[in-house]
Amino acid sequence: MKLSLNVEQRLEPLRGKPDGTLVVHEIYRSVQGESTFAGLPCVFVRTTACNARCVWCDTPHAFREGAAVPLQDVFDRVLSFSCPLVELTGGEPLLQRESLPLMTSLADAGLTVLLETSGTVSVEGVDPRVRVIMDLKCPDSGECENNVWENLALLKASDEIKFVIASRRDFDWAERAIRQHALDTRFTVLMSGVFGPVKPAELVDWLLASGLQVRMQLQMHKYIWDPKARGV
Repeated sequence: MKLSLNVEQRLEPLRGKPDGTLVVHEIYRSVQGESTFAGLPCVFVRTTACNARCVWCDTPHAFREGAAVPLQDVFDRVLSFSCPLVELTGGEPLLQRESLPLMTSLADAGLTVLLETSGTVSVEGVDPRVRVIMDLKCPDSGECENNVWENLALLKASDEIKFVIASRRDFDWAERAIRQHALDTRFTVLMSGVFGPVKPAELVDWLLASGLQVRMQLQMHKYIWDPKARGV
């Protein structure tokens, strides 16, 4: 598929990287801030580069900053934390094909592996042992038209779908998508408000009035540390 010039520019940090490497922004251990794994100690492998530009993105520093690291070194670094839970996040990990064998190797090592992905890239080829946490982009993200709806047929019942809500319009769109695709009967569905514009109590009111059986979540790390802090 031919990429637009805009997307080509967004993938520039991956140009010329050696085979067998992953361009990584940071690797660190913290507590999982979102998903059904929230609160658990977790090692995060944050990859560099993203094809999307969500209006509310809180990790724009991962668009370009990073270095190519041999896969074995990434694997060894993750295991050095002696933590049973690891998540690949970004950026967008699936832009780098090396993410796939890395996740398989981590699962082979007995770790619980999570993949945080934007929903704008196919999840085909992801090891079935990996727990996929996939966004569906709402209108106010600016990336709604780039959702890869075919991913819904590739996800497992153990995977999770996340909606980030920036407005009442986003909530109404998410509600229609959930009902149209019966998402709340097929997967765990997560819903969170953009930090700041949507107050938690406001989202609770919308959710209760809708009757949807989905899980509201807060970005735990933004309440523990400075919302702009890195590596947490």
